[in-house]
This record gives sequence, structure tokens and C-alpha cells, in this order.
Amino acid sequence: MSTKEKVLEKKKVSTKEAKTHEIILYNDDYNTFDHVIETLIIACDHTPEQAEQCSLLVHYKGKCSVKTGTYKDLEPRCGKLLEEGLSAEIV
Repeated sequence: MSTKEKVLEKKKVSTKEAKTHEIILYNDDYNTFDHVIETLIIACDHTPEQAEQCSLLVHYKGKCSVKTGTYKDLEPRCGKLLEEGLSAEIV
């Protein structure tokens, strides 16, 4: 084989994709819009606009997916929502 020839080897590479989950926030009769918005900004890194839109969806539709990601990332975020008195779960 000359120095100009290159041998390319095919390898089968298996990647393990992290399964995506989401936090679902549910409506309740206790928390104010301001509290929900502030909590979403802190716990889920939402912009004020995102948080407001999610709070309106929760209010009118009963629930809303507020964050997607790996379970490892979502678990502390959901915990913060629950600590603040919101109703949420990871699915």
C-alpha cells in the first residue's frame, strides 16, 4: 500500500440515548399566577414570557408540559416545584 492510500475502517458505534422525560404541571385552586410564574422562572429556567404562557395553559387546560429533558435533570426541578406547593410530576 502506498503512502497516499488511506484505509478507512467501518465500525459500528452504538450510542445510548438518554430517554427524554417531561415535567407536567397541574392546575390547582391555591397558587397565584405570580407564584407559579416566579417558581417556573427559578425551577425551570423559563423566561418570564414562557412562564406566563405555561401558567395560562395550566389554568385553562388543566395541565402543561413545562420542561423536557433527562430524568436526572428534571428530578431536582420537579422537586423545587413541589416544595413551592405546586402540583407536578415527571412522565
